[in-house]
Amino acid sequence: MIAPTGLPSAPSGITPSDAIFPRTSDANAPLQSSAERAETITAYTGEKLTWNWRGYDIKYVAYGEGPPMVLLHGFGASIGHWRKNIPELAAAGHRVYAIDILGFGDSDKPNLDYSLEFWVKVIHDFWKTHVKEPAVFVGNSIGALMALMTLVSYPETASGGVLLNCAGSLNHRPEDLPGGLRFVMGAFAKLVSSNITGPVLFNQVRTKGRIRGSLKQVYGNREAITPELVDILHGPACQPGAQKVFASILTAPPGPRPSELLPQVSQPLLVLWGEKDPWTPISAADIYQEMAADVDKPVTFQAIPDTGHCPHDERPELVNKLILDWLNVAQ
Repeated sequence: MIAPTGLPSAPSGITPSDAIFPRTSDANAPLQSSAERAETITAYTGEKLTWNWRGYDIKYVAYGEGPPMVLLHGFGASIGHWRKNIPELAAAGHRVYAIDILGFGDSDKPNLDYSLEFWVKVIHDFWKTHVKEPAVFVGNSIGALMALMTLVSYPETASGGVLLNCAGSLNHRPEDLPGGLRFVMGAFAKLVSSNITGPVLFNQVRTKGRIRGSLKQVYGNREAITPELVDILHGPACQPGAQKVFASILTAPPGPRPSELLPQVSQPLLVLWGEKDPWTPISAADIYQEMAADVDKPVTFQAIPDTGHCPHDERPELVNKLILDWLNVAQ
């Protein structure tokens, strides 16, 4: 279903039953309100736990009780980008996991050949170790593409997916770029990968001023650009290994196209899209809107006006409500 622009509504095209989103509580127990549930769990502090994966430390949080959700951040972000969502989703009765994907946030930053397929394997290992039951995978940007890949590659792990301004690839595909821009991007990737010019260029990219400037380009809601947000993005970029990770990602393969993955998805999908996103413009969301218009497809699409690339951080109250309404539609 395609909801009217800007108006949250209960989706009519999907009815996720308890078989899709299993409950763990006693069915005869009295229902708790969100406020009551919030009082039964300790206050969210953002404190990160450590999971050792093949000798590398990966940071994560696990908060709340109930059917699980796994939150996957976008390029250059971290768990902190979900700080406005984790408490609300947990208070509504969910066990919320969020990961600093290897190479980002406070997780280790080894010099590896990064790719979407690599990260999806790490996410699957995290699920096997910590989650252990079907979860709703929620992702933003490349995190949304990883969520989509997880639904297809490991369908037994996922009861549904929420895609927030889903990226079309990890990097631009050369065949999708005009000849001149293809040359420029290729030259830039080589400079960033150089042991001589790479650190110099990265030092320019990771300054707080540049980060703030990039946020002004991609955030439709400028009020959400705060010193706290800039610090969340700047801190990890100053950690050892960050420049090598950046260089590896810029030269990584683009990964699968969403159009290749979507026909293989059997789980319900909620697709949220900030209308003012210049990186993944809403014109690129046609395939999701077409699926949502098909009553036989378990897809709900919602455009969000005056919002850019990161709806969960720009309009958290609206996004949290849309996600929870979608999850609760059959309850």
